[in-house]
Amino acid sequence: MSDRSLTPELLLGAYAAGVFPMADSRDAREVYWVDPRERGVLPLDGFHMSRSLARRMKKGGLRATLDVAFEEILDGCADRDDTWINGTIRELVLTLAERGQAHAFGVWSDDQLIGGMYGLTLGSAFFGESMFSRATDGSKMTLAWAVDHLRRTGFTLFDTQFLTPHLASLGAVEISRAQYHVLLKIALDRSTDIRKIPLESEAHAVVQRMTQTS
Repeated sequence: MSDRSLTPELLLGAYAAGVFPMADSRDAREVYWVDPRERGVLPLDGFHMSRSLARRMKKGGLRATLDVAFEEILDGCADRDDTWINGTIRELVLTLAERGQAHAFGVWSDDQLIGGMYGLTLGSAFFGESMFSRATDGSKMTLAWAVDHLRRTGFTLFDTQFLTPHLASLGAVEISRAQYHVLLKIALDRSTDIRKIPLESEAHAVVQRMTQTS
């Protein structure tokens, strides 16, 4: 699909139908739709908080943010040799962020961004798009904070698109396309707001809640 024909409305409609766009590279002029036969999801009550991750989060000096430095987090996700985030997808995501339909979680050590993730929201579904890490466990801590917040704000589906060993170690699983569509319909039929309560700033509280459900 050419970059001119892809609009924010078409993008959201695609997610509601269970498909998502990717590009072959940063410089690709076109995007294509992906509808995996097996879909990765991270059950919001199944996050695996390892002892080492819990210790790292409780050391102190960390803070998490929601929708702060969105562009920096988006570019951090694309800052790799092979990326599917081309210029078209980047601009669409930034537009959706301005509309309150794309969100970014970040974890900071002092004033340094050490981990981040962005995604889209529809109903009670969070479509995790990409994440990055600039320090040990940066992306894991980002996911822990994100899962905790999504649970507290009433989300029911965390779509990771694909299952990777990294995500599997944190509790993500793979389900069939048919199973995914059932969960997606449930999520789209429910409404919530990712910003209805502040993001938890205290790492100890997040670790305690996540440990109880691990």
